This record gives sequence, structure tokens and C-alpha cells, in this order.
Amino acid sequence: MALKIGLEIHGYLVTKEKLFCKCKNDHKNKEVKPNTLICPTCTGQPGSKPMLPNQESIKKLIQIGLMLNCKINSEPQKLVWWRKHYSWPDLPKGYQNTISGTYANPVGVKGNFLGIGITEVHLEEDPAAWDPETGQVDYNRSGAPLVEIVTEPDFTSSSQVEQWLKQMLLTMSYIKALDSDAGFKSDVNISVYGERIEVKNMNSISEIVKAIEYEAKRQEKEKPINKETRQWNAVKGQTIKMREKESHADYRFIKDPDLPVIRLKKKEVEEIKKALPESPMEKLEKIIKKHKISEYDAKVLTSNLELVELFEKIVELVSPKLAVQWVTVELLGMLNYNKITLNNVKINPEHLVQLIKSVESKKLTELKAKDILRSWNKGSKPVDAKSQETISNKDEIESFVEQAIKQNEKAWNDYKSGNLQALNFLIGSVMKLSNKRADYQTAKKLIEKRK
Repeated sequence: MALKIGLEIHGYLVTKEKLFCKCKNDHKNKEVKPNTLICPTCTGQPGSKPMLPNQESIKKLIQIGLMLNCKINSEPQKLVWWRKHYSWPDLPKGYQNTISGTYANPVGVKGNFLGIGITEVHLEEDPAAWDPETGQVDYNRSGAPLVEIVTEPDFTSSSQVEQWLKQMLLTMSYIKALDSDAGFKSDVNISVYGERIEVKNMNSISEIVKAIEYEAKRQEKEKPINKETRQWNAVKGQTIKMREKESHADYRFIKDPDLPVIRLKKKEVEEIKKALPESPMEKLEKIIKKHKISEYDAKVLTSNLELVELFEKIVELVSPKLAVQWVTVELLGMLNYNKITLNNVKINPEHLVQLIKSVESKKLTELKAKDILRSWNKGSKPVDAKSQETISNKDEIESFVEQAIKQNEKAWNDYKSGNLQALNFLIGSVMKLSNKRADYQTAKKLIEKRK
């Protein structure tokens, strides 16, 4: 048995407008009512003509191709729009515009990402959303720009597919090319004995893994005679036959006379390439080697481009150990608590450096600094250490200790009886009374001395 797996991944490009019209590309917004982001072009009205293709989507596609190490078909190559015909309720024109097909030159070809060959990366429009139960069609999605990434059948296990997809989606997040809110869809081609079976429209990595494992076992028992298109039934945990697999001839590809040929200039492609960020793998390797941090911490940092770039800015001014703690633990904790991301809040690296250095120099207690950081949920501010300075004066802290003991007689008696947890409770009371400004070690020594 030789298991071979290939993917055809569809992702929504981040653009303001649809591919061939001025309609807003916001179909994933649940607050938008059905059939309100539409016009004669994206609903396929008779006599309507497409506008020139959205330049933003073409640039995003080039970025994706380059991140996947593809050869970009720039001049003298011509990129032709084709009409891919099929009859389905979600396709008002009766065809889909795409830069793919039997005779097409896709935007990107012959790539390689983490050892998996990339056959092509091409651009196409999305159909509408059809509900087969009600028969209703929502055209808000019709005409949205889609990227399709087609891999070679180089995968040999479901776990390899899982890890590759996670890394690929993370890499795409670095260039903000794919709309993460809209998710992705993937057709999974699986072959055990030769004839490939296509499982359509998978939109979850975990379900893709289950479908591969089920289909591999099924093909061992039922050797496929013909190519088939199947769908995954998540409830039953099995694939179900939809139809015999179509061939390219079934789609009757013809050149679209209403759309101009695209010629990508080499200079423009080179400029896009120079502006690309490092990949997550490159970032991971670099910060581990340069700053001697653990692989675990490095993976947390590289899980988000804004996060790792913030770390790289502050680590030049504070120690890697402190930078890791305040970025991966304290800052991420604040973001997670408020259910926001670094994209939603502006954290000035200078402010974070001020905060960390104030703790390091003992101008601020660590607890007070954490309080300040938590207040940055709408944006950071310069650190005013003087008004919140650490209280080190023994007499002043002594007064807080007296108040803490008076207010917590039971905890004081428990501590005197040997309960160390009561000591921590009393120190916490001192910190609360001092607005988290009392020096922790001084407070601890003064309480211990009274015992």
C-alpha cells in the first residue's frame, strides 16, 4: 500500500472589493443581511460586464506564490482568464472566471513548501452560497476573490497533512493575505492503489485528518475502479459518493472575451518579493539562535507576526529573559483576558521597555507593573513611575504591616501557628493596602520579624 495525498486549498483573499465589481467583499460578516452586497455583475444579470480585475487581489496572490517558493509567471508570459462551465444553483452566469484550466498559465507554479511540491497557485472568483435544504441563494459571496493552492500528491499520512496545513496557514497570516475569519476550504485527493478519490469542501483540519484516515481504510477494502468525488459526513464519520470525477473537458474551458490578458512585470514582482516578511520558520530559527530562548517560547512568539516583531524591538534594550516573560506571559495574558489581539491594540515598544526597566531598577513593583500593563487594553501609555514608585521605606511599610495584622487576626494567628499560606495572605494584604507599591521582600521580612 502506498498512500498518496494531495490538496486543493481555497482561501478568501483580504480585499475591500470583489474581484470584478465594486461591491464590498464582506460576505463573512454575520451582521450583513443576505443579498445586500450585490450588483448586476456579481449576480450575473443579462448584459452586465465585469470590471477590470481587482489589483489588490493580484498582488496578494503574488505574495502567496512567493511565500510558497513558486515561480511567478511574469512577462513575457500571458495570464489569461478562462470560463469554467458547470451548472449549479450557486453559479448565476453558468461559468466561473478563473486563471486555471487545461491551457492556463497560473500566477505561480512549481513551488515547494516544507518539502511538499506546489503544482500551482491561481486566482478565481467564488460562487454564491446555496442552501440545498431551502433552495435559497445568497449572492453576497458571489464574485469574492479566491486563491487556490494545488499541491503535488506528496503527503503520505494524515499527521503530515495536519502539521503542513497549520504551518502554511500560519505563514499566510504573516502577509495578511488570507481572511482568517472566513476560514478555508480544501478538496482532498486520496489514493491507495492508483485511482484517486476526491473528498470535497473540507473546512476543518481536524475533519480533514479524520476523512483521510477513513478513506485510506475504505480504499484498502474497496479498491476504487474509477475516479470519484465524495463528500465527508462528519456525523457518521464516513465519506459518501457524490458523482464520478469530472475531467477538464467536462468544464468546457474557453477564454473569456470580456477580460483582458494580465501581464505581470518582473520589476513589480521583485518589489513585492523584497517587501515580504521572514517566514515563521525563519523567525523561529533566528530568535532561538540569536537570543538563546527555548523552542517553546520561540513558537509562542512566532505564532503571531506582530508579537514576534514587538519582541525583536524590545529585546534589543532589555534582557531576552525579561522580554520573553513580559511578552509571552504578561502581555498575552492581558490580550487573552480582554479577548483582543495585538492587531486591535497599539502597544508602543518604548512604553513596554520603560515598564520592564522600571521593574528591573525596582522603581516599580512587579505587581504594580502588571496592573499598568492590564490598563493598556486600549493602547499603551508612557510609564509615570514617580507617582507609582515602589515604597521601600521600612517605617512606611511597617504601618501597612500593622494594618494588615489588625484586619486579619485569624491569618496572623494561623501564621504564628506555622501556616505558611497565611504568610502569603498577609503579604497580599500589605500589597493591597499599599496599592501594590510596597517592596515585597521588605514586607515579608517585617512580618517574619514580628513572629
